[in-house]
Amino acid sequence: MIELPQLTDARLTLRDRVAELTFIRDDVRNALTGTDLVTDIVTTLDWANRTPEVSVLILTGAGSAFSAGGNIKQMRDREGIFSGSALQIQDQYRRGIQQLPLAMQKAEIPLIAAVNGPAIGAGMDLACMCDLRIGTPKTLLGETFLNLGIVPGDGGAWFLPRIVGAQRAAELIFSGRLIKAEEARELGLLLEVVDEQQLLPRAREMAVRIAAQPPQALRLSKRLLKLGQTMALPEFLDLCATFQAMAHQTDDHIEAVNAFLQKRPPEFGGH
Repeated sequence: MIELPQLTDARLTLRDRVAELTFIRDDVRNALTGTDLVTDIVTTLDWANRTPEVSVLILTGAGSAFSAGGNIKQMRDREGIFSGSALQIQDQYRRGIQQLPLAMQKAEIPLIAAVNGPAIGAGMDLACMCDLRIGTPKTLLGETFLNLGIVPGDGGAWFLPRIVGAQRAAELIFSGRLIKAEEARELGLLLEVVDEQQLLPRAREMAVRIAAQPPQALRLSKRLLKLGQTMALPEFLDLCATFQAMAHQTDDHIEAVNAFLQKRPPEFGGH
């Protein structure tokens, strides 16, 4: 029996190598500030990295929203992360919500965002930190920081151009406009748009397909995708060769080759 971490504002399940993290603070539309959601997500990612029985993580929200991002009432009242001097606020960002993009970027497994409703500000950025995003007609995205007189303080200006390109990212950040599901799909912010009732079934279908891959090679492939964003090509190719040599020495590689030649489904053991 695999022990799951203790969480406060989210619910975690694990079945057939697919973990599912559901945000359960619908009372504040799953806001990331003023709740324990950031801590819960970071804790879950650390657990998943250390648990070889996990191959994929789905993130979704319970209730009406995926995540409303920052708690605007706390901004108004200058409470929580928004309280204190400029130096104190900077430190609270660094030790608080900025731990989220660092943990998401270090995730060793594929991350799927099932965006069940609005994902606004830091909520949109959280979705953009995932590898795959699917939504419904109720999905609404917005990089709305400037509308509130602030900037993307959680790394959104780093993630967004890598998805939609520099020019479109500039337009979305500078305008602060809201993006409906179909436009989000056209821009590449969403991979698919499905009926509301099909969101989690579709996310789970994608996750099960991914989780059927050789676990070690899957994690190595995820690492290559992330490291390739910042490495120069010659060094990156050296790393690819190293990871490839590691993969060639796994039992799962031999099993995959034999299964292909014998025209049968493979049975991977994660070794």
